[in-house]
Amino acid sequence: MKENCLFCKIAHGLIPSEKVYEDDHTYAFLDINPKSEHHALVIPKKHYENMFDVTDKEAAHVMQAIKNIVDMYGKEYGITDLNVLNNSGKAAGQEVFHLHFHIIPNLN
Repeated sequence: MKENCLFCKIAHGLIPSEKVYEDDHTYAFLDINPKSEHHALVIPKKHYENMFDVTDKEAAHVMQAIKNIVDMYGKEYGITDLNVLNNSGKAAGQEVFHLHFHIIPNLN
């Protein structure tokens, strides 16, 4: 855990969040500034700044968590359209420097 990292603190329960999903490697929670209902952030519990420094194994765990959440959203909410988004690096728009993916449902 990186001590000054907001998402590390969330993943380790030091800052409250509305949990969507959790397993041994990943944590997902609702975005505090959602683009749509059920907008979630998926993060590895270990600190990685972005896609450039995450290990292949941890990246695979994060992608599996994303798939699990997408499947859950389909079953529980009938969501059939969504975006999965990652910004890696400042010039790409990354604002919190802990690897994270947005799951943004497109609701009609």
